[in-house]
Amino acid sequence: STMYKTQFVSIAVCSYNYRLGRTATDHEIPGLNIDVDRDGKALPPGHGTVDQGGELFQNQCAACHGEKGEGGIGDRLVGGKGTLATPKPIKTVGSFWPYAPTLFDYIRRAMPMNAPQSLSNDEVYALTAYILNLNDIVPKNATMDAKTLGAVRMPNRDGFVDDPRPDVP
Repeated sequence: STMYKTQFVSIAVCSYNYRLGRTATDHEIPGLNIDVDRDGKALPPGHGTVDQGGELFQNQCAACHGEKGEGGIGDRLVGGKGTLATPKPIKTVGSFWPYAPTLFDYIRRAMPMNAPQSLSNDEVYALTAYILNLNDIVPKNATMDAKTLGAVRMPNRDGFVDDPRPDVP
């Protein structure tokens, strides 16, 4: 929460010159502090199944991402296994994404594109379960929640290297 207060204070400092923005209140900060990192420790309460996610996907996501995540006007979400080392890598949740909790984070923050942050935590868990199932990462009977999602090991988890720059924590 300190990070968010600092960011808003910085905006408030700028607003002195531009008369824009204000300092976030203590009441507003928890609503902004919704990030989930790769270890999943900040995942919220809730749960969702693959079947629930399939229904939601058809209603909320398929128009952009295709009926089975094959892509459309939105990114492809499925496939691409074994393509990352080829001249034409296909970067999808199943082939590229390194940590399952950050998939939850992205869906919750940014999707659906026309109404970001409109999905409940249960809906985001269900969509995450469905997308992971489409990529053969979790079984059809999977239920995702903070514990089970944090335990998912993504196929490309070891495909990234740490940033060697000394100024990057």
